Amino acid sequence: MSPTPTAPPPAHVRNDQVATAAGLVRTYGSGDGMVTALRGVSAAFTRGQFTAIMGPSGSGKSTLLHCLAGLDQVTSGQVLIGDVDITRLSRTRLAKLRRDRLGFVFQSFNLLPMLTAEENIRLTGRLAGRRAEREWFGTLVDALGLRDRLGHRPSELSGGQQQRVAVARAMLTRPEVLFADEPTGNLDSRSGAEVLSFLRTAVDEFRQTVIMVTHDPAAAAHADRVLFLSDGSIVDELHGPTTDGVHASMRRLEG
Repeated sequence: MSPTPTAPPPAHVRNDQVATAAGLVRTYGSGDGMVTALRGVSAAFTRGQFTAIMGPSGSGKSTLLHCLAGLDQVTSGQVLIGDVDITRLSRTRLAKLRRDRLGFVFQSFNLLPMLTAEENIRLTGRLAGRRAEREWFGTLVDALGLRDRLGHRPSELSGGQQQRVAVARAMLTRPEVLFADEPTGNLDSRSGAEVLSFLRTAVDEFRQTVIMVTHDPAAAAHADRVLFLSDGSIVDELHGPTTDGVHASMRRLEG
């Protein structure tokens, strides 16, 4: 069976762009019941950049993240990871790309309860048949403050510790893009701040690209820029965000 052809990237895609959305449309249902979640969204995400995506409920922010991550199919448009158009990949090749090149952190920690913290962290690499570098594993564990919790199972960890285990698991394979969907949604303010601080460190020190959906202006203020969605379209963009600046932008959208 011949491999699925890959379309060339759009002419505007630069070499430092690790993820690109071009004219994304996503609809659900049909006829009178059809809902349009994304309306021709285009955006580029560069290496070593932290982008937050915000918007009112139903604005399409989670749909955009899931389409970028290959977790949801687009109705039309392109999503590129590097120069690979993932909207043209077979289900098998898409699953391999997600496993090998992308990392995921969700609001629910998605840890396996029967495994220790260390086993959960190493799980993705083992599924991919890749042995984690000892030095990189140690760097992640120490940066996330998990060294003395590696032998504990999820039920023996706090929510913040469980999310830090999930972040370590997502980053162990050095993904090109780390997608985070409300990563602090189930955490208290202190634990959430610890997770966000590490994501900021990952961008600044490890050149990690992070794309995060959040409803929290304080969380978005950790990013380099914030994209604001309303009714399935990007309607504003804020660089060097502050909590007050994000609050103001959200008030304008919701007003």
